[in-house]
Amino acid sequence: MQPKIQVALDIINLEKAIQIASDVADYVDYIEAGTPLVKVEGLKSVSILKKKFSDKMIVADLKTMDTGYLESSLAYKYGADFSTVMGVADMGTVKGAIKARDEFYKGIMVDLMNLYGLERIKEISLLRPDYLIAHSGIDMQNRGLKPFDAVKTLLDMKLPVKIGVAGGLDNKNILGLEGLDIGLLIVGGYITKAEDPKQAAREFLNIVNNLF
Repeated sequence: MQPKIQVALDIINLEKAIQIASDVADYVDYIEAGTPLVKVEGLKSVSILKKKFSDKMIVADLKTMDTGYLESSLAYKYGADFSTVMGVADMGTVKGAIKARDEFYKGIMVDLMNLYGLERIKEISLLRPDYLIAHSGIDMQNRGLKPFDAVKTLLDMKLPVKIGVAGGLDNKNILGLEGLDIGLLIVGGYITKAEDPKQAAREFLNIVNNLF
């Protein structure tokens, strides 16, 4: 099955985020209110994106580290279809976020950034989040780290959950994921920092269509 494509709007200006979302909406499945956007503009940014792009899945990238039930519940109340919780958080936080997911009939993504314990990952997978995300953050990318090895490790584990990948994806390095059973591709700067975001998103989708 072809993976979904998510554009990460890691932008601090809501108007700019909306403009880019408008440009690329035809080429993506999920639109993410990135962590910087939510921190500057608040959860209202999630509501606005959902109102303007009601046919898309809206992701609130809260990267929750505590009070999993509360933060995920707030994201859903503000219109998010998915929220994110960090896998390195206390297990009670992860369970709380998943409980909110179940009560609101929404989705939850567990971000595995900086989580290297395979037993912990297995334990989280048994809670059946919607996605486990292999993620190399921007500071990690600045040190040359990419999420590709982590993705392959997760797939080799044969976990009962879809696997997503995030961290510096572009039209070239995505070729390294060809044929893999990826559920979600999260792409940020390649699209949002492009001179023509619409063209970048179109090209990315075309490549995905040919790879999977």
